[in-house]
Amino acid sequence: MSNVEGGRFRVILPAIGRLAILAAFCTGAGWLLGARVGLWLGVVGLAILYLGQLFYLMALGNWLVRPSLLTIPNGIGAWGEVFARLYRQQRASEIAQQRLIDNEERFRRTISALPDGIILIDASLQIEWCNPVGERHLGVSLKRDLGLRLTNLVRDPAFVAYLGAGRFEQPLLFTPLSLPAATLSLTVVEFEPARSIVVTRDITQSERVDAMRRDFVANVSHELRTPLTVIKGFLESIIDNGSGLDATRIHHLSLMHEQADRMHRLIEDLLTLSRLESKQGPEVEEEVDAAQLVSEVADEARTLSAGRHRISVDVQKVKLRGGRDEVRSAYGNLVSNAVRYTPVGGNIWLRCLEQDGGVALQVQDTGIGVAAEHIPRLTERFYRVDKSRSRETGGTGLGLAIVKHVLIRHQARLDIQSEVGRGSLFSAWFPPSRRVPSADEREAA
Repeated sequence: MSNVEGGRFRVILPAIGRLAILAAFCTGAGWLLGARVGLWLGVVGLAILYLGQLFYLMALGNWLVRPSLLTIPNGIGAWGEVFARLYRQQRASEIAQQRLIDNEERFRRTISALPDGIILIDASLQIEWCNPVGERHLGVSLKRDLGLRLTNLVRDPAFVAYLGAGRFEQPLLFTPLSLPAATLSLTVVEFEPARSIVVTRDITQSERVDAMRRDFVANVSHELRTPLTVIKGFLESIIDNGSGLDATRIHHLSLMHEQADRMHRLIEDLLTLSRLESKQGPEVEEEVDAAQLVSEVADEARTLSAGRHRISVDVQKVKLRGGRDEVRSAYGNLVSNAVRYTPVGGNIWLRCLEQDGGVALQVQDTGIGVAAEHIPRLTERFYRVDKSRSRETGGTGLGLAIVKHVLIRHQARLDIQSEVGRGSLFSAWFPPSRRVPSADEREAA
């Protein structure tokens, strides 16, 4: 017999026993005192049993209004078993509830002890919970601001735009009004359809270190540029007027001039990279004719290729808003890489098109390609897949790093698809906020 069946019989058997005793008593009384007396005794006994059931039902109903271990009624027979079971279940429920409360409190203490700010928000950006670090970072109070919209409390334009855009691939770096001397890195983690976690981290110290590094690189590069320019000038003068020099000296001077020119390009790229890192956005915002820009870069690519590749252009009439010189520099770096790393006779395609509501500037080639394990690191400074080949092509190792920082300043991203021996596709995608609506779209709006 199972536990369930055994429990059922323990509840039913006492009631059946009482009815059997009552029936036996009434039968005996009817046999001794007459049938009428036995019948009346049976009616009175059933009435007493019925009133007892009503009493216990009323007690159970009152307890269900406010269930508690301290107020569970006592009973006899079947009701005693029922109340005993309710007691055990209520006790188990309260223990589980207390354990849940303890776990939640332990979790909250753990989150509160983290060095990062944690703010839990719903789909309407209303605050559901936050830890003390989050309160300090964003200048909010859980007691005062619970249930209020976060973007109504933190009025920083960059913060409001970031949460409103709903694109959280890249963290937001900003200085909150509540901590004017600090720099925060903010990310949003969507863990439920209707809830998100805003994570803030104080990166003030690391930003200061990065600023010191950028200043050091910029200052050193600037100081090296002047003497290097002088050295290049003298080398060019000696080579141009070196009719009295033998072939060996001319060869040595030419190598020196070549390496000096390479150092000059490296210094220029370092200065460009330092300038891009020093500010969050382009210095000049203007409408950029993306189709015209691609056509101009294609002409430069043909000059650099010198007929060694077949270069095709496919453009749509689209415009984007940003720094034209920066976008041209970034796209030019992608195209020059395609020319350098595509064998003679290969194909290079330059495209400009609308994509996912934004603008994509693409470069595709049939070059040597890049293995999948190298792709995540291509935009690192001085990272080279093949060091010997990079030296042969004359690259500085900073081109894709410059591309990455230009795109970051334009809230854009670089998508790379490549296969060894089959070529690569580099796509600089600018978000819809950067695309300039056409005249027809403006009229329709």
